[in-house]
Amino acid sequence: MSDQPKHEAVKSRNEPFAEKASTSIWYETPAEDNPYIAQAAYCHGYNIVELMAKRSYIDVIFLLFRGELPSPDQAELLQQLMIALINPGPRHPATRAAMNTGIGKTDPLHILPISTAIYAGEYTGAREVENAMHFFADSCGKNSGDLFSLASEGHVPAGFGIRHGGIEIMAIQLAAHLKQLPGAGRVLHWGDELAQHLLPTGKSWLLTGVAAAVLTDLGFSPRAGSCFFQLSGAPGLLAHGLEMAGKPILAMPFVSDENYVVESKSVD
Repeated sequence: MSDQPKHEAVKSRNEPFAEKASTSIWYETPAEDNPYIAQAAYCHGYNIVELMAKRSYIDVIFLLFRGELPSPDQAELLQQLMIALINPGPRHPATRAAMNTGIGKTDPLHILPISTAIYAGEYTGAREVENAMHFFADSCGKNSGDLFSLASEGHVPAGFGIRHGGIEIMAIQLAAHLKQLPGAGRVLHWGDELAQHLLPTGKSWLLTGVAAAVLTDLGFSPRAGSCFFQLSGAPGLLAHGLEMAGKPILAMPFVSDENYVVESKSVD
């Protein structure tokens, strides 16, 4: 008798595939003599050449993801957040991955794919941003004191807590700075109120939480916001990887023999 699990027979749903791919983000008008060459391009209806002449990079990247141009206050808030997130720093595992990729003589074109994959993680990465954005969507507006009571019992929400046994100082500084901007929204202000409640317990904002609050205020969905966080840190990851690419492998530390532990297993 076979132990293989039984599966239901595959049935056709009779749902037709689309005849061609479509997008509402980008439109290209083809050249008259070659339909595969574009003679004009539009991002959500705006001619890209006109955007180049009249708008900033921050304006256009907001347009690309949100489908509309930002207000001046929104553009300022996003620009300052992206500057804050431009480099995860050499302590971050994703940056270490970029540095190891560079010094390991891997093709530099692979630095970003490898390091941003690490930056997608749940610890200090993009997944933590997504989880925090879901928390804000569910909880913003509730009594922060009640949430503090839950947090004091160990139920600390995503986007808040500690890093390496201590408070993440720069996250608090970043939140305080961004909160003063005209474009700062209710989620960032509410999150800062919760962070103030948590501070006496040795917990507060995490950088991922601040990013999540700002991106939520700017109208990003959790899925888009987490990916945008990943994108924002890419320049720093690439810069660190390229810095190491021309150096000898001895420029990076190597774990000494005494730090290796090999457990012996007895054989019966």
